[in-house]
Amino acid sequence: MAEIKDKLPDNVRGKFYVDRECIDCDVCRDTSPANFTRNDENGYSFVHKQPETAEEFELCEEALNACPVEAIGDDG
Repeated sequence: MAEIKDKLPDNVRGKFYVDRECIDCDVCRDTSPANFTRNDENGYSFVHKQPETAEEFELCEEALNACPVEAIGDDG
């Protein structure tokens, strides 16, 4: 499970976040491209936009559940 203390600084403030366990596998970006993006310089994903619609929220939840290293957290 993702740890809030290990949250990457790139994440926008809000419910969902990615922590330093991210292995840059593309699952979250493929699942919810409107909400997750890549830090190309350091090779990891982060939340660049919190979900604003029910569909985006569901896709973020799906990404959280599909993350192979449990690097996506839900703070709330």
